[in-house]
Amino acid sequence: MTWEKLGNIYTPTPLHEKLLSHAANPLPVYLRDDVYRIFYSGRDASKRSSIGYVDFDLGKREVVYVHDRPVFQHGPAGSFYEHGVSIGNCYSTQGSTYMMFMGWQNPADGHWRGDIGRLLVGSDLSLSLDSHEPLIGCSDVDRISLSYPWVEQTVHGFEMWYGSTTTWDAGNGEMIHVLNHAHSTDGQAWIKTGQAVPHIVGVAQAFSRPTVMTLPDGSRRMWFSYRSGSGETYRIGQANSLDGKIWQLALDESGIDISSTGWDSEMIEYPFVFQHDGAFYMLYNGNGYGQSGFGLAIYQG
Repeated sequence: MTWEKLGNIYTPTPLHEKLLSHAANPLPVYLRDDVYRIFYSGRDASKRSSIGYVDFDLGKREVVYVHDRPVFQHGPAGSFYEHGVSIGNCYSTQGSTYMMFMGWQNPADGHWRGDIGRLLVGSDLSLSLDSHEPLIGCSDVDRISLSYPWVEQTVHGFEMWYGSTTTWDAGNGEMIHVLNHAHSTDGQAWIKTGQAVPHIVGVAQAFSRPTVMTLPDGSRRMWFSYRSGSGETYRIGQANSLDGKIWQLALDESGIDISSTGWDSEMIEYPFVFQHDGAFYMLYNGNGYGQSGFGLAIYQG
């Protein structure tokens, strides 16, 4: 599977005191015809992230609207999302639609950490906090920090893949941050099942932002950001599964890499794969963890 890059489709400029830079973690929500609302996490002067959006026409391959203020801001002091919100994907259950997010805490006297929360998505695509408490927090399974969730509905309920830190330093100066799994019958109460995707120290040991696609034969492909632990910046990798339970790393099959020059020549990360009009599309970030904006790639199969 080889992705054809269509270029950098949105480069952020200062819009608001909460959206001064970055457009990380692009998340598309279908509006009409070929138009998607692409939510993203932008930053303020203190690097705290809030949510903005642009509307993008896939047919015309152009941004048709830029919203000039955040639609949801990072939380107040003491909240689990005090220092930012990094968005995952959306899912619906029991008459409500939710947007998943990682809530950041960056204490002055300790290491940063994250928990997983949800936003309620209104019929007008407005966003509001579902709960002041995390939906998924640290536990005996996830002892240190959590990140970027992806939720998918199946015939048996709901599945979630999310990041979990096992150590801040594996001995090579890089954390081990794996992709874990949880399942739910109703999309509300979740049971953790532990690590889903294998990691290899020195090859792929720091993962983030999984995006999962179920193929017509029932098998699944997952794309994610990863770092090797050997000094490289983020790349986009792939894992494959026949049943969604047992995953095999397939890093050389991701079909996308950094460019030789330009906005995504230093790193590529935070993918989001979706289907439209018979084609697969991938939104992803480039240099600077979203500082250079986000781009689009296509696979027509």
